[in-house]
Amino acid sequence: MNRVVITGIGVVAPGAVGTAGFWDLLTVGRTATRRVTLFDACGYRSRVAAEVDFTPAAHGFDLADTERLDRAAQFALVAAREAVADSGVADRIGRNPLRTGVSLGSAIGCTTSLATQYAILSDCGTTWTLDHTEAAESLYDYFVPSSLAATVARDRGAQGPVALVSSGCTSGLDAVGHGADLIREGSADIVVAGGTEAPIVPIAMACFDRLRLTSSRNDDPATASRPFDRTRDGFVLGEGAAVLVLEELEHARRRGARPYAELSAVTAHSSAHHMTGLRPGALEMADAIRAALDQARLNPADVDYISAHGAGTRHNDRHETHALKESLGGSAHRVPVSSIKSMIGHALGAAGALDLAASALAIRHDTVPPTANLHEPDPTCDLDYTPLFAREQRTSTVLTVASGFGGFHTAAVLTRPQLKEAA
Repeated sequence: MNRVVITGIGVVAPGAVGTAGFWDLLTVGRTATRRVTLFDACGYRSRVAAEVDFTPAAHGFDLADTERLDRAAQFALVAAREAVADSGVADRIGRNPLRTGVSLGSAIGCTTSLATQYAILSDCGTTWTLDHTEAAESLYDYFVPSSLAATVARDRGAQGPVALVSSGCTSGLDAVGHGADLIREGSADIVVAGGTEAPIVPIAMACFDRLRLTSSRNDDPATASRPFDRTRDGFVLGEGAAVLVLEELEHARRRGARPYAELSAVTAHSSAHHMTGLRPGALEMADAIRAALDQARLNPADVDYISAHGAGTRHNDRHETHALKESLGGSAHRVPVSSIKSMIGHALGAAGALDLAASALAIRHDTVPPTANLHEPDPTCDLDYTPLFAREQRTSTVLTVASGFGGFHTAAVLTRPQLKEAA
């Protein structure tokens, strides 16, 4: 079976557009959460978010582009362009586009533009009769989430398999897993894979307000995201994109690429239980982790770092802690764990891809990012959650975990390529 490596990374994140800035933000433990500025959120329960400072013109988008492309599509294009440039694979895509695929994840698609268009066409909701003559030419693209993947494919010239994966908060990780499967089965040599999301809009904020799952720490937005902390009161909504270039190992070797990591496993399980509730015992998440380690042919003791889902809700953090103990046994207390959502918020369908990008960078730089704002650990979350400061250590195997509403649980394993080659 073909082996899959990551040869390029592109990131658009709160506090940093670009992979280098993203990694710097994470390793210094800087938070990018603040009061919402993208719309007037004064009437909302949660008025904090992790927004991307993004000027379309600075990234080559003209006025026609910004009118045509949803914010999530713009994020995806910028991240994909950086990832392809970083990998040095653009000429290979051009020579053999049928062997290049795209697999993108998003939970809510082009909601930003769709909501805007609805407001325009309905006169701010005063009529059910929509005047289609006032609609943007790209209205259909906003309506169909797959347009995000198609946009990236057109931009990068990828004519192989193209897909949009939407599985809630595991979408980005699941999309990367799908991309890896395309390479393993021989359907592609290169896959541009990741996740993108722009959910900081009134309808999305209202959804999470209704569930009371987002932080209401509006007076202290910089420290509102507090995964695993005793004082946490919910997650902070974020946005952004992360795109990885996945490549078949021998294909990468032949052109002299230097991979960040090998994607040794991605596995997914469902609890089939409740839209937002979690089963006691955390067996489904634990089973996904065990399956990923089995697929990678590794033992719990081999894991050097865990990139946690770490959303910052009381129930989820405890559930994840239990799953790590259940799946890793005694090794769970030895291995450092952290949540980058403490710094960049929870970007829904892009979150898993951002976590995976951070995991690959942790291997490249032998550094574990911290969990920011973790001053008072929850006694029930009693693992080593790497509070406040990054930790330099040899990091050759990383477990990345994602969890989402609907009962989705996904685990991925990244390994240092040299170790896998020598095995």
